[in-house]
Amino acid sequence: MLAEGSFDGKVAIVTGGGSGLGRAIALELARLGASVAVAGRRPEPLEETVALLPGNGLAVPTDVRDPEAVDALVAATVAELGRVDVLVNNAAGNFVVKAEDLSPNGWRAVVSIVLDGGFLCSRAAGKQMIEQGDGGAILSVIASYAWTGGPGTVHSAAAKAGLVAMTKTLAVEWAPHGIRANCICPGPTDTEGAGAALWPTEEDRSRVAATVPLGRLATPHEVATWAAALCSSYAGYITGETLTIDGGHWLEQESYLPALSRGRERQARYGSTPRLRRPRETIRRWISLVPSQMRSTRTSR
Repeated sequence: MLAEGSFDGKVAIVTGGGSGLGRAIALELARLGASVAVAGRRPEPLEETVALLPGNGLAVPTDVRDPEAVDALVAATVAELGRVDVLVNNAAGNFVVKAEDLSPNGWRAVVSIVLDGGFLCSRAAGKQMIEQGDGGAILSVIASYAWTGGPGTVHSAAAKAGLVAMTKTLAVEWAPHGIRANCICPGPTDTEGAGAALWPTEEDRSRVAATVPLGRLATPHEVATWAAALCSSYAGYITGETLTIDGGHWLEQESYLPALSRGRERQARYGSTPRLRRPRETIRRWISLVPSQMRSTRTSR
């Protein structure tokens, strides 16, 4: 979408940058000219991402739950790449579990990565941006169950909702410093991490894709394209917002369509559809249900 060179001279940090969507965002930012530091817990995937970058890159193994490790991430980025202009909070953890079966450790594991990690990284990068004095962009990756709720993912839904609130707060607090804060909300995306956790079988994958009105999963590249756009100067007047890229997934709700389908099935089976009452017929039926003494009562004006 953006022209090469749109991020020339800029430095970005992408957490969860060793695979999937994080890697795709790092690659897109680098294609546009940014130097990119990728962070994650395992060094090998990070090195693989850096090897794919067309420009300057840095792999920094980081546990985003650890404040000292996060501060070290920002310090290493500044030491090696010169500054910090963009932060993408992409690190996440998730697994499907009923709320009553979720252990306290399971809750903490997800919330500490997503919400605590998102804040710690935003705080450390934001302080660096404020010190630099020429603004910056923070982008947090969320999911639509942050506002719809997500049965089976109560830990992640709560954490992502927290990121939305954090983003709106930082958008106002840090606007005087020229720092913008936004969220991006991908729908089901065809990545190895999400796939293994949320749709481990081909049957599950097909079922999830069928819930998207556009009929497919998102690709990491198309989400990364919009992520880069929100972090660019072209979005310089956008802050505190969430961009949803999900093929209409979150809008898909239980509706009259199943009943319509059943009606068509009945028509195919019996050669007719249920007769619909005309408006007068319906009114007569309503009146018949009202007690006779009420029907005969007149009110004076």
